[in-house]
Order: sequence, then C-alpha cells, then structure tokens
Amino acid sequence: MSANPTAPPAIRQRIGRRAHVVLVRLGRASRDESGMSTAEYAVGTVAAVAFGGVLYKVVTSDSVMTALSGIIGKALNASF
Repeated sequence: MSANPTAPPAIRQRIGRRAHVVLVRLGRASRDESGMSTAEYAVGTVAAVAFGGVLYKVVTSDSVMTALSGIIGKALNASF
C-alpha cells in the first residue's frame, strides 16, 4: 500500500508503517476466525426463519397469488 507520492518522505514512511500495521492486524484477525460460534448460529437461524416467514406471507398474499396464477395460466395456455 503506497502513501501519497507528493507527501514528504517522513510522512510517506510513517503512513506506510501504519498501513503495514493495519494489514498485519487484519491478517491475524482473519486467520484467528475459525468459524461461527453457537451464538452466531442462533442469530443466523433466527434471521433465516424470520426472513422465511416474511417471504411466506408475501407469496401467499392475495395480490401475489393472483399475479402468479395469471402468469401460470398464460404459460399453460400458450400455443407453440
């Protein structure tokens, strides 16, 4: 990662060191993460169930059912 080429050399060097430290810390953090914990699985499962519930309500609503029935009816009655 390079610093601003118009900055004085001392500032470029200082920014370069900071960028290196940040990249090293990010690298360590990404290696230390071995997977989701039980709490993360629980939150993910609750979110997936909530999304599924909302999707079910939307798909089974009268307006969506009417639209889907119309689309399927047109597809079945199409002549080839």
